[in-house]
Amino acid sequence: MRINKFAVVIGFAIATVLFLEVAAHADEQNQFTTFTFNKPVEIPGQILPAGTYLFKLADPDDMNLVRIFNAKGTRVYATLQTIPTERRESTGDTLVVMAEQGAGRPEALLKWFYPGRNTGNQFVYPKHEEQQLAQDRHLTILTRDTAEAGD
Repeated sequence: MRINKFAVVIGFAIATVLFLEVAAHADEQNQFTTFTFNKPVEIPGQILPAGTYLFKLADPDDMNLVRIFNAKGTRVYATLQTIPTERRESTGDTLVVMAEQGAGRPEALLKWFYPGRNTGNQFVYPKHEEQQLAQDRHLTILTRDTAEAGD
């Protein structure tokens, strides 16, 4: 049985749009971005339940330290070391790369690119997990911002 590649791509696009949306971004200096996940998502060291989270650079002078907050910015869930990663061309949209882990495990957040930037943040997982994540299928999700922060 032959599977139509176009149908598979459309299916993945629909699934990823349902999975992730970016609600806002505002501050270019600290790359403040709001993510809403409708399923749990793995980050290094923990699993974030479905919900809305604020991602931003912990220190604009250290582009490799990302802090994740609750939707109101009142609770820090994680401060994560990242390494720089590149993409071929920047867009005006936020881009994230997820690893589809299967076997009942949530998708893992691998990379985050702020709009208009070629360099992004690759999350650092323990070696044994990193090797497995490299073998998992990666989903690239390009998201459109729907509102500016403060609106």
